[in-house]
Amino acid sequence: MQEGKFNMRNPAVKRILQEMKELQKDPSIDFMAAALEDNIFEWHFAVRGPPDTEFQGGIFHGRILLPPEYPFKPPSFLMLSPNGRFETNVKICLSISSHHPEHWQPSWSVRTALTALIAFFPTAGNGAIGSLDYAKEDRAALAAKSREQPPQFGNAERQAVTNEIHAAMLAAEEALVRLSSY
Repeated sequence: MQEGKFNMRNPAVKRILQEMKELQKDPSIDFMAAALEDNIFEWHFAVRGPPDTEFQGGIFHGRILLPPEYPFKPPSFLMLSPNGRFETNVKICLSISSHHPEHWQPSWSVRTALTALIAFFPTAGNGAIGSLDYAKEDRAALAAKSREQPPQFGNAERQAVTNEIHAAMLAAEEALVRLSSY
């Protein structure tokens, strides 16, 4: 991504580019995220289902929409992969999301938010906006199905980013399995 094409005087742009570099420099095994080339305020991500839960083994895709006032205002999260915990293509209600700006801290980052999102998977939705309450068996089946292919979403650029993230998540998992077998 070329920094020269963005307004570097905009604090949100500076922060987003900084976070992008940090995630590339120090990737997580639990998630992967990337901004769209033509809109750094829209990120696509995939998270691994938390271990020892019905979501284990799943690769769940979603979008993060960062507001122009980021990091002073919280992002919105939309899941793209059916998972049995969160509705797809609906802004989900979490304490770290735009539904609860009173809880958001500007020191939090995309990394912090994705780590929190993973932790929310096995919790009860309790009727929150965008929450679902599928049976554990159904969630486990959706986790298994999520590995087969990434969800279909949006234009060619959005789909390419989603496909790339999905392939990278599978490859990283295979590398971990190989390393653990030594």
